[in-house]
Amino acid sequence: MASQVQISVGGVPVGGGAPVAVQSMTLTYTHDVDATIEQIGRLASAGCEIVRVAVPKAEDADALPKLVYLSPLPIVADIHFNASLALRAIDAGVAKVRINPGNIGGPEKTAEVVQAAKAKGIPMRIGANSGSLPTHLIPLAQEDTAAALVEEALEQVRLLESLDYRDFAISVKSSSVPTMIRAYRMLSAKVPYPLHLGVTEAGPPGTGTIKSAIGLGTLLMDGIGDTVRVSLTADPVKEIEVAFDILKSLGLRERGPVMISCPSCGRDNVGVERLAEAVAERLKAYPEAFEVAVMGCAVNGPGEAGDADFGIAGGRDVGFVYAHGRVLRKVPSAALIDELFAEIDRWIAGGMPRPERRKLAKPAAALMAEAAQRPVAPAPETQLA
Repeated sequence: MASQVQISVGGVPVGGGAPVAVQSMTLTYTHDVDATIEQIGRLASAGCEIVRVAVPKAEDADALPKLVYLSPLPIVADIHFNASLALRAIDAGVAKVRINPGNIGGPEKTAEVVQAAKAKGIPMRIGANSGSLPTHLIPLAQEDTAAALVEEALEQVRLLESLDYRDFAISVKSSSVPTMIRAYRMLSAKVPYPLHLGVTEAGPPGTGTIKSAIGLGTLLMDGIGDTVRVSLTADPVKEIEVAFDILKSLGLRERGPVMISCPSCGRDNVGVERLAEAVAERLKAYPEAFEVAVMGCAVNGPGEAGDADFGIAGGRDVGFVYAHGRVLRKVPSAALIDELFAEIDRWIAGGMPRPERRKLAKPAAALMAEAAQRPVAPAPETQLA
């Protein structure tokens, strides 16, 4: 079920009906302030809303006050094994601390961190990871890893609730997609707190994107999940791109355009892969939310391109430009991309009005056939690169 409790991470609402927040983690040494801030800046430009930094050493804790001051994003301090570092992070003004009460030094140390967080009004993230379950849960994990993850998380929840502290989010991550899906479903039925989703150690961008899309997408469609991190072995900016692609594909967030394109097949007369890559590259410059379809022939083009805000359908020598369900004109194939973006730019400059879609009196394919009889519009000087 959806979370009922909402927390605030440096002003970013998490849970309780707030939009799903996107976060990542820096790859730099945290004590290298210049490098860390540079990476945080790139993450912020990509759309990241919360950023986590590792704090394994005292020198990293020393850097936190300056990082908090300079960062354009709320900073979460990632702490393991050392409660004193968590206390220092809280004193430095971080927006949240991520601790594992099972490895922070016992209930007494956890209580110290909780009291400090309560005094500062700072939330936490707690939770379990399938790679670091406590010894007493290993037998259960051998039978059912998802159940062990949930039990570990619930033990932490009970401890924090006993300390009258409820300002936290929970994660139950696993590198196994089926395990993490089961664990989050089980946990969401037992707690009202916000859940942070992730397939931990998902891998390089190719396989990691697929695993994350399946794991996060499945849960988000169930209404489960309040923050997400796509854990890729890559530049963390890529994590943000993939996260927003997942959220946009589910209709949960709007950030920048969505592009659909047909697969290559024997009907492709224009080189749709090259066409789609060129359109996707130019769309990166647009922060506005709209949908663009890139089709390689007249079979799928009338339907899919007609449903999008804008679209193009290619042919051997000529193609068609669409806008809001209408065929606008026939143009030389080499001019398709320039004509498409000219229409998009005019629409944005005009305030991005979306006309009411009327039910077509004729099938789209018939309209395409009629449009094919019209003269080809002159090609602009700019050619497809």
